[in-house]
Amino acid sequence: MLIWIVLIIIPMLFGMYAQMKIQSAYSKNSQISSRSRIRGAEAAQAVMQSAGITDVEIVEVPGRLTDHYDPIHKRLALSRDNYHGTSLAALGVAAHEAGHAIQHKVGYAMMSVRQTLAPATQIAAGVANFVLIAGIFLISSAIGGKLLLFGAIALGVICLFQFVTLPVEFDASRRAKAQLVHLGILDRDEMPGVNATLDAAALTYVAAFVAALGSLLHILMLLSGRRDD
Repeated sequence: MLIWIVLIIIPMLFGMYAQMKIQSAYSKNSQISSRSRIRGAEAAQAVMQSAGITDVEIVEVPGRLTDHYDPIHKRLALSRDNYHGTSLAALGVAAHEAGHAIQHKVGYAMMSVRQTLAPATQIAAGVANFVLIAGIFLISSAIGGKLLLFGAIALGVICLFQFVTLPVEFDASRRAKAQLVHLGILDRDEMPGVNATLDAAALTYVAAFVAALGSLLHILMLLSGRRDD
C-alpha cells in the first residue's frame, strides 16, 4: 500500500499541483500588459528573425495553452490569447515556442532525440493503459505477465520521451527569456511575470516525467513479484 501511494498517488497529486500552478501563473500574468504592447505573434516573429529564421509560419489555433511548435511543417502555433495578446504571459509563451524553432534551426541534439522518439511514444501512449489494465486483471496467468511486460516496455518509451522533453523545454525557456530582454520586447523588471509563467509550465513537464516513472516502477515491481512467486 505504501509503495502504491509513493509511486502512484504522490505523482498524481504532484501533477494536479503543477496544473493548478500553471493555470494560476498564466491567469495572473495574462492580466499584466507589457509596456511595449507587442503582440505574442510579433514577439515570436522577432525572436525567430533574430536567429535568422524566416521560413516558419506563425498560425493561430483554438484552445487555451494549446501553443506548440511543429518542426515537421515548420509551423509555430499560438492559441488565440497568446497570438493576439500583449500580456507578460502571452509574450513569454510565444517566445518560448520561438525558442523551439531556434532549437530546430541549430540542430539542438535533445530536440532531435525527442522527434525521433515521438512516433513510438504516440503508439505506446495509445496502448499502454489498455494493456496494463488487462495485465493487472490477469496477473496470475501467463498472458497477464506478457501483457504487463508489454505495458512496461510502452511505459519505458513514454518515460524516456518525458525525460528527454525536460532539457528541451528548459532550454527553450532559457532562450525565450534572454531574447525578450535582448530585443527590447520586455524590460528586465517585467521578467518576473514571464519567469513565473514559464517556470510553472516547466513544472508540468517535470510532473509528467515523475508520473511516468512512478507507473513504470510500479509495473516493474509487479513483474518482479510474479517472478518471485
